[in-house]
Amino acid sequence: MSDTIIVPIDLGHAERAGLMLETARKLGGDQAHLVLMNVVEDVPAYVAAQLPDGFIDMRKDEARAELGKIAEAAGVDAEIEVRSGQASTAILAAAEEKKARVIVIASHRPGFGDYFLGSTAARVVRHAECSVFVLR
Repeated sequence: MSDTIIVPIDLGHAERAGLMLETARKLGGDQAHLVLMNVVEDVPAYVAAQLPDGFIDMRKDEARAELGKIAEAAGVDAEIEVRSGQASTAILAAAEEKKARVIVIASHRPGFGDYFLGSTAARVVRHAECSVFVLR
């Protein structure tokens, strides 16, 4: 079985996806199994009650379609996965379930809140059981 590489994409910063996929291909070679994923954040119940029926499923479908376009534009054959929940928790769960060798994740310059709560990338780095490659 080939190495599995998890590539979580924040669709709000999809412009970084090409570099992330290029990095994943360099790390894993041609035989690597790439998992391109997005996490749709949970919506608090009091907000969800105000949303139209099927809104979360619609967001997941949109994320799957966008990830498919990203993979196609990069010329990679990748498994597409969309999960819901807290981003770092979902990324770590996917890495464990799929026995990933590495996670390729993008990070940003930390803001004030990140020093207290920690960014998604920081939580993934701290808790991953596999290697994590962080792109700045």
